[in-house]
Amino acid sequence: MLPVASQNGRIPRQLVSAVALSEFRTRLIAGGLEQQLLDSLLAACQAQGWVKAGGTQRTDATHVLGAIRAMNRLESVGETLRAVLNALAVAAPDWLVEQIAPDWFDRYSRRIEGYRLPKGDAARAAYANTIGTDGANLLHAIYAPTAPAWLRPMPAVEILRRVWVQQFYAPDAEGQVYWRGAADLPPAALWIHSPYDVEVRYGLKRSTTWVGYKVHLTETCDPQRALLAEYRKAQEVTRFT
Repeated sequence: MLPVASQNGRIPRQLVSAVALSEFRTRLIAGGLEQQLLDSLLAACQAQGWVKAGGTQRTDATHVLGAIRAMNRLESVGETLRAVLNALAVAAPDWLVEQIAPDWFDRYSRRIEGYRLPKGDAARAAYANTIGTDGANLLHAIYAPTAPAWLRPMPAVEILRRVWVQQFYAPDAEGQVYWRGAADLPPAALWIHSPYDVEVRYGLKRSTTWVGYKVHLTETCDPQRALLAEYRKAQEVTRFT
């Protein structure tokens, strides 16, 4: 949340450098100080009498696309497993070599894309179950007592665990993992769509659908008062009109 305010509603152009503003915003977000900045700004505006209780404001919302590739369910789980394999190949290559099967290289060495996937619902379901079993076996190996303990808190490993809970049923007695039916999937507000940005969510506004974020914009619009605009990124709500 980044507010902008001035006494007459404008900031002199010569006082703002695009590079300086970008660097400031980067440091602000990295330090998690957005709320502190907003609170300080509101306190200063109130002290000057620029912002008071009540008044008129207007609010609108729009959508922001996530900086990810749009993927279907099968592409998403395959890419999630590929992402953790790439992370483990850097962090623990010797350990990883002992866990993977020979055919994993053919399945996960290249980006998972729809045109390379099997055709037909039955073939795709079987392929999804194969990916699910591979991922479950890898998680079993990671959480085994003999595995290095520092593998478990790796971000890619945790994403794999969460996605597998969402997309697959627990392994059966023979260790086989099966694709969840549509009725057993998590709500859209919880569904992880990409291992590369776990915060993006499915959104719907009238006839527009997207995977990304919703941004709510609020602006004070009383004459004779400072213009105060703020935005809030919201990904928990998946539908608004």
